[in-house]
Amino acid sequence: MKNDNLAAIGIGAMIVFIALILVAAVAAAVIIQTAEKLQQNAQSTGDDTTDEMSGKVQVLNVFVADADSFEIYFRLAAGSDDTDPADILFQIFCDDGAAGMDRLAGDFDDDVITGLDGNALGAADSIGAGVGYRTTLSAADAVAGTDCGPNALFTNNVKGTLYLHVVGGGTTYDVLKVNDESPGAVVV
Repeated sequence: MKNDNLAAIGIGAMIVFIALILVAAVAAAVIIQTAEKLQQNAQSTGDDTTDEMSGKVQVLNVFVADADSFEIYFRLAAGSDDTDPADILFQIFCDDGAAGMDRLAGDFDDDVITGLDGNALGAADSIGAGVGYRTTLSAADAVAGTDCGPNALFTNNVKGTLYLHVVGGGTTYDVLKVNDESPGAVVV
């Protein structure tokens, strides 16, 4: 009598082969899941960075409008989404010479914004990227007793700092030095 045990060896090899396939499938699933999570994190970080960098206001030039106001020429940075004027906030800081620091704040929603083509923005209009605009910012508030206007900066021989913030975006600042307080003079 002869025993035939070759089939037992084949069944063992098949069990090992199936086990290797299962281990490889689990490992592949873990690697794919990890890669997908990393891609989602990278996409989120990239979107946040894009909003932060492209959602900014570029100051093109600043002029003296009158004793208390600046004429600001600006545009949105390249790649920015159209922005509601109420989402552009400004702050002006200056040393008033006697009482210390003055601070003025507001948003562009209260100001008349005109395109460089001469057309004023309507109430429902938004500021488009790559288009130049101008607006007049009042830098004096008699009620609050703050004055960072051209006359105050020139008289006190101090610099002011203009910060422009885009809600959900970035911040731009510009140093304002008034060497000539006459209307139309360039603010350095």
